[in-house]
Amino acid sequence: MEATSVALCGVRHSAPRRRGFRSTGPDLGRGRGRSPRPGSLKLGPRRSSVAVALASASVGDAYGSSSTLDRREAESNKAASSAPSSSPPPASAGPVYVPTPPNRESRTPHSGYHFDGSSRKFFEGWYFKVSIPERRQSFCFMYSVENPAFPKKLSALEVAQYGPRFTGVGAQILGADDKYICQFSEESANFWGSRHELVLGNTFMAGKDAKPPNKEVPPRDFNRRVAEGFQVSPFWHQGFIRDDGRSNYVKTVKTARWEYSTRPVFGWGNVGSQQKSTAGWLAAFPVFEPHWQICMAGGLSTGWIEWEGERFEFQDAPSYSEKNWGGAFPRKWFWVQCNIFEGASGEVALTAAGGLRQLPGLAETFENAALIGVHYDGIFYEFVPWNGLVSWEVAPWGSWYMEAENETHKVVVEATTKDPGTALRAPTAEAGLAPACKDSCFGDLKLQIWERRYDGSKGKVILDVTSSMAAVEVGGGPWFNTWKGKTSTPELLSRALRVPVDVDGFFGLAPFLKPPGL
Repeated sequence: MEATSVALCGVRHSAPRRRGFRSTGPDLGRGRGRSPRPGSLKLGPRRSSVAVALASASVGDAYGSSSTLDRREAESNKAASSAPSSSPPPASAGPVYVPTPPNRESRTPHSGYHFDGSSRKFFEGWYFKVSIPERRQSFCFMYSVENPAFPKKLSALEVAQYGPRFTGVGAQILGADDKYICQFSEESANFWGSRHELVLGNTFMAGKDAKPPNKEVPPRDFNRRVAEGFQVSPFWHQGFIRDDGRSNYVKTVKTARWEYSTRPVFGWGNVGSQQKSTAGWLAAFPVFEPHWQICMAGGLSTGWIEWEGERFEFQDAPSYSEKNWGGAFPRKWFWVQCNIFEGASGEVALTAAGGLRQLPGLAETFENAALIGVHYDGIFYEFVPWNGLVSWEVAPWGSWYMEAENETHKVVVEATTKDPGTALRAPTAEAGLAPACKDSCFGDLKLQIWERRYDGSKGKVILDVTSSMAAVEVGGGPWFNTWKGKTSTPELLSRALRVPVDVDGFFGLAPFLKPPGL
């Protein structure tokens, strides 16, 4: 079926490009947006050159037009060679591929693939989100690999030697109208990831007479060598997957194809400064698992996504990425993320989450862990257990309330949704990649930040914004009733995490000791 093309954001192309996240206009409303009939959406006048540029660049790569691809790759290579190695790819009217440069400016710690080659129980998962405010729709891409030490399902002998393990690679997308697609394979031989950079991919089915790639490749090469699969980097994301028919509990689409470029804006820290490890410097060591890292709190993406016959084209769409790794997901968790706000005078990105995770040791001891991180106009406001107190009240579904304070600021996050949510899969110790959480991208959110007075009270208002496109999630369990909690980090550990340890700098002196992923 020929995809219907819906071009977005082109109306702003004639104006100066704004570096940041666009505030949604009042016409967005609070009601849940639904896609109109294919071809019925009109966003007002736009330059025809924008539509042509998007269509020619995107369709050429999707269906292997060598002339378009050769031209774009030549332009990309020329741009890459003339730009500094740490610069992001240049903005353009269509998706432009640029190879991932070394030592990029906004790289966060733990961007790489953490698998160390051992046979211990291990998973790693990645999350990439693109939001389209004009349609009030979001696309959430989720990838995971489980126990990659075993590239195939374990034999009876291996089960006897190592115990039961779940293996494989999964690709999930929660997309427009809450529809879902998932492709999974118990084999991970064709999965690959960069040891120290956010670059990964997998081939579910190779192209005819083609060898699956084992590293980042140009778009044309990927389309020739990969019939079903994906590759993603900080600057580029493309793929094609086919639903495997295992998700009869949700509305699904049969196939999805996408290709877009991204211009990172926020990592996890102040713009222009060294970026931070989300969970502190101790995340460099295999304790307090699972670990969590926000890789890009906010970026701007340009390209297209084909979703059940409908083609979504977008320019400078707000985007986000994060990852988890370790032995298994937390026992129980919640999460709120948003980078589309109304009422902001600058760029805003929020990530807030909490969970019940197991502490290292023989006994099953768990701790409450939570944080709130806000990027606003290039400044990072961090609220974590080792610099203050974080508390929450989260319902089994529909309501998320968090508040926190550090030495200088106070913050409150309130999110609600009337959307029923969609069950998503996550790597679990009990059942492998199985339904374990519920998400929605239709959350109503209010975010407030104040300066903190000397007596602990609220002072000057720094930020007071709202959104109707927040991503919200609850996972694990049990969720019998509202979870009220606060962070409970031991004082000794809290003091250790406050020590400004430059882990990257240390391993820079001895790179052969640097652990994978860092």
